[in-house]
Amino acid sequence: MRIIAGKYRRRKLLSAPGQGTRPITDLLKEVLFQRLGDEVLDLRIVDLFAGTGTIGLEALSRGARSVVFIEKDRRVHELLKKNVEKIGVSDECLCWQADVLRSSFKPRNVETLVPFDLAFCDPPFAMIGDLASGSRFFRALQRLARADVTTSGARLVLRTPKRASFECPDTWEPEDTWTVQQMDIHLYRKEDLTT
Repeated sequence: MRIIAGKYRRRKLLSAPGQGTRPITDLLKEVLFQRLGDEVLDLRIVDLFAGTGTIGLEALSRGARSVVFIEKDRRVHELLKKNVEKIGVSDECLCWQADVLRSSFKPRNVETLVPFDLAFCDPPFAMIGDLASGSRFFRALQRLARADVTTSGARLVLRTPKRASFECPDTWEPEDTWTVQQMDIHLYRKEDLTT
């Protein structure tokens, strides 16, 4: 794995062995960040189900202000911390070992990192079928939309299997979907409460 563009371009990243994580491919990263364009500049980002951090670190390389990585697995979380140290971005990041489904999304003592402007959500594909009204995953995305967690007009990027069936909370309004390599990338925008 590597960072493909920006100020940390070509920097190699540690990846988790085995099938516990599903690293994002260079092609998928390229398509995703081409679609987002300059919109990542100076944003505060949360990377849910962060794995070893490839998406959040790519965003930092392309000009994001900060990233909070949330990863539950202890071994993968250790690799994530090593990647952040290796790139030299510890001051712009928080590696938070937590369960996304139970998280408040409000880390303590890091007021400059929240509220988030953009959320990357790359759950295990087996969880997508559980994303329905009332489920723990659904309630987690509702908490993510709280005013003290994400900004008005914040965006959510959700990766799912191609043509997967799921339900996202109404607070997140669908904006776009595109398909790459048998996966769908869904782009949502949080209801803008300032208008």
